[in-house]
Amino acid sequence: MSAAFVVTGTDTGVGKTVFSAALAGALNAFYWKPVQAGLDDATDRDVVARLSGLPEDRLLPEAYRLNAPLSPHRAAELDHVEILPGALQVPAQRPLVIEGAGGLMVPLRRDLLFIDLYAEWDLPVILCARTTLGTINHTLLSIEALRNRKIPLFGIAFIGPQNADTEATIVEMGQVRRLGRLPHLPVLDAASLAEAFAGGFDMQLFGTAR
Repeated sequence: MSAAFVVTGTDTGVGKTVFSAALAGALNAFYWKPVQAGLDDATDRDVVARLSGLPEDRLLPEAYRLNAPLSPHRAAELDHVEILPGALQVPAQRPLVIEGAGGLMVPLRRDLLFIDLYAEWDLPVILCARTTLGTINHTLLSIEALRNRKIPLFGIAFIGPQNADTEATIVEMGQVRRLGRLPHLPVLDAASLAEAFAGGFDMQLFGTAR
């Protein structure tokens, strides 16, 4: 498989790191978090290492590691670091799962948003969305933003308890593919995550991406 995916979310804390770990593990892919903001606790790369079952050599180093758990543009300013777009070129390894930070409009610097980077990369984007109240608005806005910039939207990955009507409404109104749903797990480890992902997603879908 030669696929590369960008995983983003409708907002911060939606669960895209857990989803990225599950997808990377299922694909035996390489994982890359271009910019990590916040180093006091476990980084997203650390979480993926714990939950994906991938060997260390498939967890690619971040381009930037910033101390404060803030938007990357502000965390970089506090660290006196300039984020250079040229340092954020997509790695050549495949298959590859790239995880962004927060939602689409999170700034990397004061003249560059993550969505601008995604437009340049022109890779299929997986949008992680909650199933709770408010997700219809956030998800449809994110879909519209991606399409306005002609960024390929691979599909929606729902995260949370089942909410059939909300999921169906987003799929119908957004004219988007439903990839599956990852529930919140009472025990979150590599084994339980792999089982939940296998039960909630059709892996054949991910073979259709470039």
